[in-house]
Amino acid sequence: MQNLILVGPMGAGKSTIGRLLAKELRVPFKDSDKEIELRTGASIPLIFDVEGEGGFREREHAVIADLCTLDGVVLATGGGAVLREDNRSALRAGGQVVYLCTSVQQQLERTSRDRNRPLLQAVDPRQVLESLMAVRDPLYRQIADIVVETDERPPRLVVMEILDKLQALSPRDSRDKTTLS
Repeated sequence: MQNLILVGPMGAGKSTIGRLLAKELRVPFKDSDKEIELRTGASIPLIFDVEGEGGFREREHAVIADLCTLDGVVLATGGGAVLREDNRSALRAGGQVVYLCTSVQQQLERTSRDRNRPLLQAVDPRQVLESLMAVRDPLYRQIADIVVETDERPPRLVVMEILDKLQALSPRDSRDKTTLS
């Protein structure tokens, strides 16, 4: 089976939906942020504090490059993984890409108590999320095979929609990739 790669902003539900998809498909689940923490023995906020965003992005690139070479996994990526062209290329080549799209309001609701999101430790998290979305949304769309809205939707419903849309992809729509079966 080809990999299924989830992209989208923080709070879109990539980890939750990824775990459910992996269970449904009976394949392993990988989370690029969790993999970075496993490999470094440090939390994402600590990496940001010590190495800055640039250091974190270098580590993220190495992990994504590795994870995209696996076969038959569901992969949830960090929200900023699409910022680097080499990551976008690896993600596109690594499997079917699903953009989990959500509103800034939904992101705020889902991340309001989460202290493990260094970019949101700001005076105005809404403004941060709006700025991030302005830059990242076109990049998510550029590499996505399908786009699924997650606002106010139960994760299981989102999983079923993803599976239905993947089933319906024609080879041409999926950039000559084999669809999941």
